[in-house]
Amino acid sequence: MPDLSQYGYGTHRGWEILPGALVWGTLLGAVLLSFLAPTAAIIFIIVFDLLWLYRVAYFVIQLFLAWSAYRRAMRTDWEAKLKTVPRADRLRHLVFLPTYQEEYPILRETLRSLRAARFPTQRMFIVLAGEARDAERFRRNAALAQREFGHAFGRIFVTEHPAGLPGEIPGKGSNLHWAARQVAEELARLEPDLRDEDVIVSAFDVDTIAHPQYFACLAYLYATVPDPTHTSFQPVALFSNNIWSAPAPVRIAAFGTTFWLMGELARPERLWTFSSHSMPWKMLKDVGFWQKDVVSEDSRIFLQAFLHYHGGYRVTPLFLPISLDTVVGRTYLEALRALYKQQRRWAWGVEHLPVMVEAFKADRLIPLRKKVWYVFNHLEGMYTWATAPILIFLMGWLPLALTSGQGSAFVQAAPYTLQLLIRGSMIGVFVSATLSLTLLPPRPRHARLHRWAFMLLQWALLPVTFVVFGSLPALDAQTRLMLGTYLGFNVTKKRR
Repeated sequence: MPDLSQYGYGTHRGWEILPGALVWGTLLGAVLLSFLAPTAAIIFIIVFDLLWLYRVAYFVIQLFLAWSAYRRAMRTDWEAKLKTVPRADRLRHLVFLPTYQEEYPILRETLRSLRAARFPTQRMFIVLAGEARDAERFRRNAALAQREFGHAFGRIFVTEHPAGLPGEIPGKGSNLHWAARQVAEELARLEPDLRDEDVIVSAFDVDTIAHPQYFACLAYLYATVPDPTHTSFQPVALFSNNIWSAPAPVRIAAFGTTFWLMGELARPERLWTFSSHSMPWKMLKDVGFWQKDVVSEDSRIFLQAFLHYHGGYRVTPLFLPISLDTVVGRTYLEALRALYKQQRRWAWGVEHLPVMVEAFKADRLIPLRKKVWYVFNHLEGMYTWATAPILIFLMGWLPLALTSGQGSAFVQAAPYTLQLLIRGSMIGVFVSATLSLTLLPPRPRHARLHRWAFMLLQWALLPVTFVVFGSLPALDAQTRLMLGTYLGFNVTKKRR
């Protein structure tokens, strides 16, 4: 496996600059072209919108395929299927719950959901991974958890990540790295006969509520897919624990993230891990556990495995849901601020590009076709995330305004052409709005009946949300990487 520490921030500035340069070159180029050659700018915008319409149509097809697989998975009795698998009783689940500044009720709900799993919970090991920076609260929470749930699981491990260790970025990745090393030693001592190949790890955010059959389904897939120690497992992430009380832009962003992930689940050949997911314990030990000096540890761990096994690693879709909290705040504005920071942290996944390119250059065993595929998909995805909403909803109308009432018949017809393209693209909004209603949890008592109407009407805000909480955070992240002002880990506050 390549030493990823040699690809630290600032060591390959050309690749750090490239994504931001492409985005800013496109946006500034579109403005200049609108003034210098408005007809050419109009042609560019129309072609861009045509490509966007194609992508929307393709996305809708993939979303329906994923949604159908999700519904089938929800109807399947995975517990019964697992019982038909030989030697499935040897499998163990190891669940990491990194926590920082969360109060006990959040942790308690997560542990309750794990206890309710339709899988023998005595074959589940839980890791409460706290931070020394929050030692008093964490130790109190860990003691309460041990007292209430200690009998419910095979073991509950408690680890406390020291502050200020060299070569680390304070955050989830460094916490997981420390916790995994401690647990590896403890497991070797307490369960000497337990094989690494029989342990499945789930790295969950502390607010993750897993579907009751999640661990049965995960064990079944692990026991039946080819080469199970060379694949991670990605569930459907629903940000719905507190969706009924979240502001409308937060709800739209939450569903947008879910639908993006479902679309990716329908195309596993380009799938990376995201947020809460599962993976083999053997792989984690092979790669040296999570990298401790990055922000995007949830996707970096996939890249670590992909590089370690010379491209022989993949992600298997798991179409059952895990539910997490949306971002919150004491006020409406504070919630929007938190949403922006969360989206920017996710967009910071652009940090993988320099590592990926340089590691690919050094590894001759990964097929060239696979290298090109992964680099292109990563770069194109980040580019589109930052540019598409701005070009479609804002800059697309600039050359039209500058040529209003003048020019050729083509220029005169351009506004109607663009309107038709945008209306055609709205099919994605209608599909998303409809499917979002099928993914909502039951309406709580405090949410009045008219909230159902808001759940549909909120989608009128999509263009604004798409730009403010889509393009701008991605543009922010890529600009920071381009300028060398690197992002630290921002903890999403949990409050219900």
